[in-house]
Amino acid sequence: MQQAEQYYAPYNVLKNSCKDSRSSGMQFSFQAQDEQFFTLDSSPATDYVVNDSPPALSVSSNRSPFSPQCSQSYMSDLHHSSDNTCGSPLSGCSGIDDCDLRHVLRELENKLLGPESDTDDSCSCSLNDMVSKPASVTRWNRVLDMAPGLNLKELLDACAEAVSDADISTAEALMRALEQRVSVSGEPMERLGAYVLEGIRARLLSSGSIIYKKLKCKELTGSELLSYMQVIFNMCPYYKFAYMSANVVIREAMMNENRIHIIDFQIAQGSQWMFLLHDLARRPGGPPFVRITGVDDDESAYARGGGLQLVGERLAEVAKSCGVPFEFHGAELSGCEVQLENLRVKHGEALAVNFPYMLHHMPDESVSTINHRDRLLRLVKSLSPKIVTLVEQESNTNTAPFLPRFRETLDYYTAMFESIDAARPRDDKERISAEEHCVARDVVNIIACEGADRVERHELFGKWRLRLMMAGFTPCQLSPSVGETIKDMLKEYNPNYRYAESEGALYLGWKNRALATSSAWR
Repeated sequence: MQQAEQYYAPYNVLKNSCKDSRSSGMQFSFQAQDEQFFTLDSSPATDYVVNDSPPALSVSSNRSPFSPQCSQSYMSDLHHSSDNTCGSPLSGCSGIDDCDLRHVLRELENKLLGPESDTDDSCSCSLNDMVSKPASVTRWNRVLDMAPGLNLKELLDACAEAVSDADISTAEALMRALEQRVSVSGEPMERLGAYVLEGIRARLLSSGSIIYKKLKCKELTGSELLSYMQVIFNMCPYYKFAYMSANVVIREAMMNENRIHIIDFQIAQGSQWMFLLHDLARRPGGPPFVRITGVDDDESAYARGGGLQLVGERLAEVAKSCGVPFEFHGAELSGCEVQLENLRVKHGEALAVNFPYMLHHMPDESVSTINHRDRLLRLVKSLSPKIVTLVEQESNTNTAPFLPRFRETLDYYTAMFESIDAARPRDDKERISAEEHCVARDVVNIIACEGADRVERHELFGKWRLRLMMAGFTPCQLSPSVGETIKDMLKEYNPNYRYAESEGALYLGWKNRALATSSAWR
């Protein structure tokens, strides 16, 4: 069991391989922080460089992070692409599917069940491979017998497999076991497990969309919800990564422009633009005229305690104090509702468009024939913007079936909960409330909901890249100042946060797991 657990560990960076019939394996070699190098070797394609906050980190590789050798390739079949969670310069292969694991589980099975156990020789491994498969009832009875000896991640995975197999009685039995193992004030996996368990329960009860709406916290006051959002903002660099990388790109693109129009498709509190206004005020030769169109839905209005006019008033005050000529227009709409006339684009203004953690909420062709995700990109392209900034979570949960989507979610949010754990004590009430109201709802939605009810639909950068290029955009190379800005920002946080540049995008990650990307387009 100890030998098997090292393969199930979510962040085993000592050795991590991903093999199939079409690719060669890759390995991580990681040294402690007081040593100098973190290396990654694999098959040749293109070069990239990885950096992190101090102490120094160095990665050398000849592999494109989106090559089919070990990536979430959207060109490959659905089963392969959704089960394989590699595909970024920060992570090798974050899932538990590999042939080495199969052999370990085969040995474990023989010890537990005897040599007569009948397993297949494929490279696809799961807890089903730990038991013989003559009859599903016998198989799941044995899983239940083994449950006390499984770690929490294995137990969650077994429960998800039972749900996927529609074995409700086994799933309910495993859920009862899980209830004794999870806690919103425990270790990262215990906290995440509490919300994952809620998602599984909601899926079985077909109440995922109801719980998702409840977790939007309408029972809280707007100021309480805003305060929890601020806790997340201060604890983790994910929002600062989005704001600061986009601001540097926009500032450099608009260096010689006298009239600037910025369309922000999720303006929230407008805080991002306060920093940009201060930067533009110091521009040699005087500040430009700046007009901002803020798009946002009623959820942000609830947190603000009012409509977008509050954002406009706040930004106008900042612009006045800086001496920047300013105008604001609010469009209180969801992205699905935005039309050309809502954006009020004017001739003679250089246009910048910002998509901060927003496009993954747009339903695509797998949800609706209207395909708002690509429609919105084509609409923006028709405006001939000078620059477009895109920041998204680096995860593959859009079209993946339930079980691989569950595993990807467990892997992704384990890293996020670990990063939050490093910032606040485990019994910190603000942290518990912030996780519940600002993170848990996303986890529940991904696990419990399907169709139009599932609004958290993340894609890897490789898929975003394809979508943008099909809409007519071309990628813009990020200047060194973008990476330097993020490097300086990360000095304020735990050294396990890292950044990497690859394929024209900037990645932010926790340890060896990429969590977000920032890119620029025109």
